[in-house]
Order: sequence, then structure tokens, then C-alpha cells
Amino acid sequence: MSTAKVIEIIAEGKSIEGAIANGVKDVAESVHAIKGVWVENTQAIVEGAEVTAFRVNLKITFVVD
Repeated sequence: MSTAKVIEIIAEGKSIEGAIANGVKDVAESVHAIKGVWVENTQAIVEGAEVTAFRVNLKITFVVD
């Protein structure tokens, strides 16, 4: 039996998918055995009349060694 832990982060990218990928990539540098990601919230960043980026609140689940 294994134990899992959940951490919450905010990540940004040019698309929603890119923001999720950036968040997972950054966390994977220090956390191993990532098993899943839950997107809790999304936000578009607007400058002028243009959407320039997206932010996502992620809950990342990983197995504790």
C-alpha cells in the first residue's frame, strides 16, 4: 500500500494545456512519482483587448517514498 500527497500550485502558459504542462514540468524537477493533476481553476490574463496568457490552479498528486 502506498501513501499519496497533494500539493497546490499556480502555473502560467500561452494556453491552458501549456499552463498545465508547465506546472507539471516545474514540480517534476523536485517531486517524483506524480500520479495525477486536478485543474481547480483557470484564469485568462488580458492586456488591452488581447488574451496574452492563461493561469491554472493545479492540485498535483504524487506517491510518497
